[in-house]
Amino acid sequence: METKILEELKQIKQILSKITGTEDLPAKERFSKEALDKAAKEYQDMVLKRGEWVSNSDLSDVSKIYSWNSGKFIIEKFGFSSYFQRGKSLYYNKKDLIALKNELKERKIDLERYIELTEDQEKFEKYIANVNLPKGKNKKKNFEIPDFLEDIETKPYLISEEIINKDIEELKEEFRNKKLADYVDIYHRGTYAMFKYQYEFDKYLDANMKRDSKNWCTRFNYANHAHEKLKELKQKESEQS
Repeated sequence: METKILEELKQIKQILSKITGTEDLPAKERFSKEALDKAAKEYQDMVLKRGEWVSNSDLSDVSKIYSWNSGKFIIEKFGFSSYFQRGKSLYYNKKDLIALKNELKERKIDLERYIELTEDQEKFEKYIANVNLPKGKNKKKNFEIPDFLEDIETKPYLISEEIINKDIEELKEEFRNKKLADYVDIYHRGTYAMFKYQYEFDKYLDANMKRDSKNWCTRFNYANHAHEKLKELKQKESEQS
């Protein structure tokens, strides 16, 4: 039995050496890191020549929904794993890019707009974080807290949820009355607003309408952020009680 297993392992090694193109090398070198790296590089060369994989600069050739900066975004946000890195360049599987494009289309997701939305949310969250920082605090400053300093805490005050809900309802009414739907998109189940910036027409948009639209987005996002924060604080208070 043991002899049979060893014979089968030997056959498997021979098959692998043929697959990796190292069968002509001495036995000890067939599965060395250098030999396997060389085989991997040759395989990458082959699939690139077939056109099965595309680089960042060629993403738009697969579909117009992709741009040169889409690659890292789909890896981070959608867990796109069908890619490999060669040097400083990333290469993406063309078949899986098409599959992702089709699924985004089915779910009515405009990739370019989703990228803009994500960037806008990150800016808003950064703005909120900076507003909440104590004045004069430098996040990058080196510091040392004295050993004797402890037990200095505070409990945030809560307000009525009805007050926030009333503000949100008034904002929705303002949205309808001013007909802001032409200039504002609302995402995440009606909790985040974003101004429709259109480079080609921005110069001709009425300045008051642009100002009102952007201002409304800020107030609407602030109110929904406050609503979410209130729920978070209530949940924490409930868990501690």
